[in-house]
Amino acid sequence: MLENLPPCPKCSSEYTYEMNALVVCPECGNEWVPAVGGAEDTSVSGERVVRDSVGNVLSDGDTVTVVKALKVKGSPSGIKAGTKVRNIRLVDGVDGHDIDCKIDGFGAMQLKSSVVKKA
Repeated sequence: MLENLPPCPKCSSEYTYEMNALVVCPECGNEWVPAVGGAEDTSVSGERVVRDSVGNVLSDGDTVTVVKALKVKGSPSGIKAGTKVRNIRLVDGVDGHDIDCKIDGFGAMQLKSSVVKKA
């Protein structure tokens, strides 16, 4: 648990709270994973480091598990929590979607690293 929670990066609200591994802003609804030790998401070599919802470092080819149910536009049923996704690819996606993958029954799509856990 963090003693001093950081303010919201979107609206600068100081009323943030922890929910599992995420920090949540009640004013704007923003959710994010706090930086561990105040470090940026870059390694010593300058490359971007992508972390899952519990802080594990992800890399290309990993297998991950979806940790919360996701709605899929145009599909009557969404992606259920616990769905395994194999052979992910890390990309610089739009709007925080930094994982490119194929999910059985849904096809190719992008996911946010904050909704997956390394398997």
